[in-house]
Amino acid sequence: MAEEYDTLNVTEEDDEIPYVEFDISVSPSDPSLELLSDQVNRGDIVVPFYQRRYVWKIEQASRLIESFLMGLPVPQVFLFINQDGELEIIDGQQRIMSVKYFFEGYFGEPDSRGRRQLFKLKGLSERSEYNGKTFEQLSDRDKRRLKNSTLRAINIKQISPKDSFESVFHIFERLNTGGTTLKAQEIRNAVYRGKIVESLQALNEDVDWQNILALKKPDKNQKDVELILRLLSLYKGWENYEKPMISHLNRAMSENRSFDTPLALEFSDQFERVTEMVSENIQKPFRPKRIVNTAALEAVMIALMEDEKITPEMLKKNYPVLMSDGKFSELIAGSTADTRVLHDRIRAAKEVLSRV
Repeated sequence: MAEEYDTLNVTEEDDEIPYVEFDISVSPSDPSLELLSDQVNRGDIVVPFYQRRYVWKIEQASRLIESFLMGLPVPQVFLFINQDGELEIIDGQQRIMSVKYFFEGYFGEPDSRGRRQLFKLKGLSERSEYNGKTFEQLSDRDKRRLKNSTLRAINIKQISPKDSFESVFHIFERLNTGGTTLKAQEIRNAVYRGKIVESLQALNEDVDWQNILALKKPDKNQKDVELILRLLSLYKGWENYEKPMISHLNRAMSENRSFDTPLALEFSDQFERVTEMVSENIQKPFRPKRIVNTAALEAVMIALMEDEKITPEMLKKNYPVLMSDGKFSELIAGSTADTRVLHDRIRAAKEVLSRV
């Protein structure tokens, strides 16, 4: 059993940056702050769950409000028009929610006891006439000016392809300027939301799987979930894999959103069978150099899941042979997301592990 960790350390993969083309419409608009606040309250503008929570301090929000009152420029926001016609905030959550909170008169969401902090402008220059004021304490002129101030919004809608919303993945990945950058799987969970999200997370709770990865609890950045998605994407389909890996995983997430196909259900059964076999028969698996090697894990797991004739005894005997093979070592290092390299290492794992 490997030493347990709180986060999953895996080998960095040399993957290509995907070149993607989409037919999208991009239209600017200049909604008033009053309209933006009303749209949030009505649910027409939504903060998607892949966004981090509201993290601004009251001083930051106060300076934003003062900028509007002073007529200073404020950075634009990006909104994605989803399938339901809602406007998902891709970038600009802190700005939009700060405005909403100021109009309401309370800063942030209620705490566990339902209490909210009064939103008085704070941290401005001592000479600022707005310091210490709530919205209701502003003059009628300033209230009117604030409500009628506009915030440039860039509205994005994907025209085609209609059955995949990978553009949202790439747009959010490039534009997200929140305090903590989201990882790829966290974005996928939102863009391709559906039964697949909860199904992958349920598989990730498998005790043997967590033992294999030497985790005390699921990885906070969902690298472990992404590894399961990777296995799902390659199970009985790895010969059709084409790089880059990031686009391959996005397609797999989109195509398996319902997670109810015979292949998905079969994968779940095989995954649990193989994790138990590996956990019980290999000490510190998939760690040729201390940390988990994604390529080695993928090749061995796929070989075992696709060939039920490989027994625990065969695995215990042949796994050291595979990991000490010079050619296989080359195939799990370097450009591991390369199409030919991926195909060759899975074939190698199948050949060695199936030896009687």
